[in-house]
Amino acid sequence: MISAQEAWQRLVPHLTPLPEESVPRREARNRVLSQDIDATIDVPALDVSAMDGYALVGPVQPPEVLPVRATIAAGDPPGTVLAARQAAKIMTGAPIPQGADRVLPVERTDGGNDRVKLLESPPENCHIRRRGEIMRAGDKLLAKGDLLTAGALSLAATHGYQNLEVFRTPRVSVLVTGDEVVRPEEQPRPGQLRDSHTDFLLAAGHSLGMDFTSLGLVADRADSLRQKVQQGMTDDVLLITGGVSMGEFDLVEGVLSELGCNILFEKVAVQPAKPVVAAKHDGGLVFGLPGNPASAMVAFWLFVRPTLRRLLGYEDSFWHGALRAELEAPLPKSKGRERFLPADIRFDDGKILVSPLGPKGSHDLAAYGRGTALVRIPAGSAPAPVGAPCEVLPLTDWRSSAR
Repeated sequence: MISAQEAWQRLVPHLTPLPEESVPRREARNRVLSQDIDATIDVPALDVSAMDGYALVGPVQPPEVLPVRATIAAGDPPGTVLAARQAAKIMTGAPIPQGADRVLPVERTDGGNDRVKLLESPPENCHIRRRGEIMRAGDKLLAKGDLLTAGALSLAATHGYQNLEVFRTPRVSVLVTGDEVVRPEEQPRPGQLRDSHTDFLLAAGHSLGMDFTSLGLVADRADSLRQKVQQGMTDDVLLITGGVSMGEFDLVEGVLSELGCNILFEKVAVQPAKPVVAAKHDGGLVFGLPGNPASAMVAFWLFVRPTLRRLLGYEDSFWHGALRAELEAPLPKSKGRERFLPADIRFDDGKILVSPLGPKGSHDLAAYGRGTALVRIPAGSAPAPVGAPCEVLPLTDWRSSAR
């Protein structure tokens, strides 16, 4: 049995971002750029007014009254010429007339379209945005590895990019094993249970901007399992739930070995999710997640999610993005393995307050299904009281919580 950190290190050599693809700009949200892009225009493209007001030539003597030579709106072509002792009424974003070197905001004037009384004397360059002061054509706009946020996409649109080169999204399939598992819409017989894994994994994939493919349910039979696993191995990542423990019908590892997979790890010193399996083959990766719902969830959050994000081009790793927080309820001890408990989060005066939910075991879907974070208990830790520091890993956007 190895530590979670060692398990992650065994994965790292196989987590190179996938090859690039070109996608339309409006379909590139939250993707990662695979190559630099440069500015195509100067920003601003010419000298423009930063305010609604009056463009002036040189200093003035308030309360001087000047004739209004022209009115210039945003989008008007440049070329208006302004002489000394003249003003031009100008709108925000409109081109500065030739000869003008300052703008007086309209609220500091008294006038209209023909004549204007100037109530202040603005300094040179006042309220003028100079051509290229933000960026020059040819400057780097966004860099390889940058996340295409809403703001980044607005930059790309400003510079006319119709398509963007990004790292390809992994193709991921999901397979649920177990004679006892039935579809959620079925009425389970005694000894059976409804499949919760598929809904969890499909939704978790969607939270990453990915559409996983469900391969359905498969019985604990080597031939049936082998056929489904072969189908899933045509994708970049195959997620299998169940069949990875020590029982007679836990067949996943044997089937993976038969199909030429190299087992990277099969037991990790975490609770829950100890019997998680990771394997590599020529076409991609396979994760065997435990059959207990909580164990499957924790294995996904700790190992699968950062793996997929690395393939997408993100910087990510085991426990990456965890935050320091304060306990609002006691945290139990841990013996020989790290423990990861579901928790609720509350914000108070800039502090993150954490309430562990206290699951009854790795089968406690009710606790793990409600948690919005994982709280970490290092191996060998004593119980921690209210007010003690802790580490939490966000699982959802806490700001969207209705609580």
